[in-house]
Amino acid sequence: MSGPHQGQPLVTAGTPLDEAEAVVVLVHGRGATARSIVRMGETFHRPGVAYLAPQANRNAWYPNPFTAPVESNEPGRSSGLQAIADAVGEAEEAGIPTEHVALLGFSQGACLASEFVARRPARYGGLAALSGGLIGETIDVEAYDGDLDGTPVFFGCSDVDPHIPEERVHESAAVFERLNADVTKRLYPGMGHTINADESEHVSGMIADLVDG
Repeated sequence: MSGPHQGQPLVTAGTPLDEAEAVVVLVHGRGATARSIVRMGETFHRPGVAYLAPQANRNAWYPNPFTAPVESNEPGRSSGLQAIADAVGEAEEAGIPTEHVALLGFSQGACLASEFVARRPARYGGLAALSGGLIGETIDVEAYDGDLDGTPVFFGCSDVDPHIPEERVHESAAVFERLNADVTKRLYPGMGHTINADESEHVSGMIADLVDG
């Protein structure tokens, strides 16, 4: 497909893709960049892991809140999902099986990454949705179908995040449980719209498991 995010650069870091055992696709938030989330990802680095980060056009994947009607966030939402699909495709073309491909997103990127995995279920290496959840004005748990085959999924968010309603985190986790993911959900009292040390530790373990597990 063509869309606002097609033709944007794919930033790479970590182990070269042709030498990697695993891949983490990093999806940045609104106002951030692929390079900025790669810098964050490098703090979790393990030898043998390649990092791929698609870049959003004008640094935003879609214009409105993720709880707005889906149509109001098109074509950005669909174009962003395709950008993630293209990054996962790069890993597959390099011979990395899907079960060794993890996705990590923050904020708007977490929303997009979780939506991608829920709509293209398979056995992934993992999903870390940091301060985010599934996209749409409402979430119909039964609208998602498929089998994530035990994919480890982590939702971490503040219980008072100004952008992410607590209820949406619960609804999103319920969708992934229905899709047979191994879900961990943590809500942190009074935290801002940020990433804390506990989340970083959990993500580090998830990435280590890609090559050590």
